[in-house]
Amino acid sequence: MAQSNTGPGKKIRIAHLAGPNATIQNTPPLVTSNKARARHGLPLLTDVEGNPSRYDVLRPQKLAAPVVVYVEQFSAHPLEKDLAELYAEPDGYLDEYGEFTRERRSETDKPVFKVELKPEDGYYPLPYMALQADGSPWETDGTGARVERAKSRQPFMPDGKRTFDEVDRLGIDSLGIGNTISNYAEVDYFRLAPSGGYTKGLSASERSDQGEGDIAPETPGKDFFHYRPAHLNASPPRMTLARITNMAQEILGSGEYDGAIWTQGSPRIEETVYWFSLALDIKVPICGNASQRYHGQISNDGPKNLADSVEWLRSKVWADEDGKNRAGIVMVQDQRVFAAREVTKVDARPGGYAAAGGHGGILGAAGGGTGSVLRYIPATKHTWQSEVSITKLPSSVTGLRGTPSGIETITVAIKDAEGKLLETAIPKVSIVKDASYIEDDWESDPAQEVDTIAFMEYKLKNAPLSGFVLEGLNPYGKPAATAKSRILLQAVYSGFPVVNVGRGTTEGFAIRGGPFIAGSNLTSVKARMLLMLCIMKFGMLPPAKDPLNPTAAEKQATEEVLTKYQAIFDTH
Repeated sequence: MAQSNTGPGKKIRIAHLAGPNATIQNTPPLVTSNKARARHGLPLLTDVEGNPSRYDVLRPQKLAAPVVVYVEQFSAHPLEKDLAELYAEPDGYLDEYGEFTRERRSETDKPVFKVELKPEDGYYPLPYMALQADGSPWETDGTGARVERAKSRQPFMPDGKRTFDEVDRLGIDSLGIGNTISNYAEVDYFRLAPSGGYTKGLSASERSDQGEGDIAPETPGKDFFHYRPAHLNASPPRMTLARITNMAQEILGSGEYDGAIWTQGSPRIEETVYWFSLALDIKVPICGNASQRYHGQISNDGPKNLADSVEWLRSKVWADEDGKNRAGIVMVQDQRVFAAREVTKVDARPGGYAAAGGHGGILGAAGGGTGSVLRYIPATKHTWQSEVSITKLPSSVTGLRGTPSGIETITVAIKDAEGKLLETAIPKVSIVKDASYIEDDWESDPAQEVDTIAFMEYKLKNAPLSGFVLEGLNPYGKPAATAKSRILLQAVYSGFPVVNVGRGTTEGFAIRGGPFIAGSNLTSVKARMLLMLCIMKFGMLPPAKDPLNPTAAEKQATEEVLTKYQAIFDTH
């Protein structure tokens, strides 16, 4: 067992990498407070009985100028006054007219602390006073239901700085101390594929990330990716993997950082952290963080996950004797440290992650009060060990293209002259599922597999690098339907690599059956990530002249390439 040293030491330097659809960087709608509504004669927010709500919600905001406030003594906890003799005298007293004096002049005078609040202090929880341009109160993100983008505010942060600032300013650890990030780490902020964006652009002087120059006006679904408001949802396409890989490799391969935190939407992050684990040739760790509840929502889990990641990165329990990361990319969620290969979301609640595969996957713990603990080290290859990392991919591979006379091979570029992944190189890998009682009749005619046939036709026209993952029977990944097996066999000898995995989060291991790749105990979404990188490593399979009737020599040629694929799936 390795355990962190929580004693004094130098701050670490980490990079925050902003990813898409990140609930951890998403806030509840900014709703106009009752203070503002009362001032402007607007209908108040009420309880279920129609009475004005008991309290105004307070939202973190900046003061425009210094202000002096008086805080009533013993108001921080109902039992403070029970041991009043342990406390020093207050700063003074307020009389019934609100006049402050150093000495008490009446029994009705309130003991108070005098506090000067300054803009440079940071964010203070305050009532939200803004109204819409037409004078109506804000009730949700937009000016109305299902309005267009121009009439809807963005709830997502454009980078990590505001989120981290609020965690430091408003978050409290179990010892009553704040600054749970900045006490231990210096953080730089990078927008790889952020959840929020500047639709009108941003000047260089206003930027909070590490970029230089002005930010040009950004487009949702291209420059940033959000899921709220729901009718304006934007998700990143597969070529985004090239962007985030190139940027993360450059940032973390620079030697300037002790590690990184990647934030992304909770259902999606499991795929990205595994991709990073396979594709990045780095020696420092990345912690993936997500949140099941909005930032600032009641019982939000995000701030704790971020603070726990800082603890994990600082602990060095992940380091081998040479200081290299031996634990791989991890997800730090709910005080557990998951291996990227195994982590999977199972429910939309704090604690809603589990280790898939049935053979481990929780490497240790962080944030539990005893320091970060590492108990297990992954046996599969990752990051600097990976055989499919960006530095080990070739500059080009063989792809496929359908023609009127058959399937021909073409050369597909993988990296540019600087060694960066090309967006056009990211393969199109489809997940197809099989189930019992799915065939139409007794004939098992492959023609009924219209979805797989359509995929094949589309890929041969538009995606020269592509493949399939079959989620079949547990645990071996075999197709339940003969028709499915036949059409996928045709796909293999047409040049498409096909991986078989079991259903869901199988505990058993897929077996090598025929010319199919055994996907170990990976989930289908994780097998897809690995297959994409394998295709960029080895290229497509050699197509048979007649995929329905391959020759012995053609089968042997296919098997030679599949052996290379299988070696990667057995070790990553």
